Amino acid sequence: MASSPSRVFAALLPAAGDIYRDENEPGIGGHTVTVQRTQNSAREVQVTGSAEISCPADRATVSVSFRNSKESVNDVTNSISRRVEYILQTLRQHHVKGEELTVTRHIYRADDLYHMEALVMVVFSDFGQMERVCIVLLEKLDKSVCVSTPHFHHSEECLSLLRRSVCVAAVENARLKASEMSSMLGQTLGHPLLVREEEATERDGGRGGGEGRMGEGVQRPSISATSRVFVTFNLRHKDRTRKKI
Repeated sequence: MASSPSRVFAALLPAAGDIYRDENEPGIGGHTVTVQRTQNSAREVQVTGSAEISCPADRATVSVSFRNSKESVNDVTNSISRRVEYILQTLRQHHVKGEELTVTRHIYRADDLYHMEALVMVVFSDFGQMERVCIVLLEKLDKSVCVSTPHFHHSEECLSLLRRSVCVAAVENARLKASEMSSMLGQTLGHPLLVREEEATERDGGRGGGEGRMGEGVQRPSISATSRVFVTFNLRHKDRTRKKI
């Protein structure tokens, strides 16, 4: 996942008490630089940095549905239960955990018959495992069940990590730029004094939508997150730093 270059505004500001201000000094790399000189040597550089990171979906939901009709409640219930048990057994054999699946049943009567529908929904984080399970179910149960195409989505853990990562990347981009600019100004970059995230956005990458078909080179949809931060760093004179060493 690559991040975009940062956009930077730099200003050398005093800690206290202005003597004079020179706003006509040339910019650095096309950026505006305002220098304020003071009686003391405390100075700051203010930088805005941005980053963008894309993350593919880390979850896929597959549903297995089937139905049957019998003349008695017991017959239709037993028929559906056998299929449910076979599907659950297949999932256990492929190490699918119980908390990753749900089973629902619905029974009703129409035309002097009892009808039952069942739905097994499974959330996969291992897409190779998902493909193996779907192949087994299609081979063994054939037309008696309907296996849906996978619906890809992002887990909350994935989104949380994405938001943190893009913000950290924006701060790092700002720090690198501030370091280069302070060196050009004959200063040494000090500690950060302020870090503020000013903007955070997310947009759907939309690669193939949320659905995919098995065996057709499924492309998972992605989400792109952007962050823009404002950071203030302390500046130190290089000669003063050397004297301390």
